[in-house]
Amino acid sequence: MFSWRGEDGRALETARVLLGRTGLRALGRSVHAPADGSAFTVSYRLVVDDLGVVSRLSVTTASLDRERNLTLNRTEDGYWLMDTGAGGSRAQFDGAVDIDLQSSVLFNALPTRRLDLHRRSGEQELPMVYVSVPNLEVALTTQRYSTVSTLTDSDDEDRAVIGFSSGDFASELTVDANGIPLAYPGTAVRI
Repeated sequence: MFSWRGEDGRALETARVLLGRTGLRALGRSVHAPADGSAFTVSYRLVVDDLGVVSRLSVTTASLDRERNLTLNRTEDGYWLMDTGAGGSRAQFDGAVDIDLQSSVLFNALPTRRLDLHRRSGEQELPMVYVSVPNLEVALTTQRYSTVSTLTDSDDEDRAVIGFSSGDFASELTVDANGIPLAYPGTAVRI
């Protein structure tokens, strides 16, 4: 079980994660209470295969006015099947194999673990399937992940630092020996 608290004190995410070498299964939930009063919850089920590639995400959001659902399945030929319960569609998303669920700290672990960036130096610019919350709109984005320090570079061999950027935003994530975020400055810290 992992839990993260938003640095502003207005969000909490908890996930039960079953870790494999690069794959994982996760069942998570987060609660967001922005200062503007537009509170919402997000719950998700995530399956990442043994190659570190997302194979399925099912996510539900609920706000005062509405509940939304989205399921994304990645096919063997590299397409994403999207279903909102009101119909489905299919897209390739430029070969993306990772998903970033907005406001979820756990999803930053996916490319880190798949590329083993916490254990060996590397830098990758990746196409990413980005899911916004609470509206569950899906878009293609580009994100960059790079090793700042590996587990063996650090004074504390249980931590590594991974650089993350998307558009004009950049941050350095501290991750544990499994590549799971401990701290995401400006966003959340693991408790």
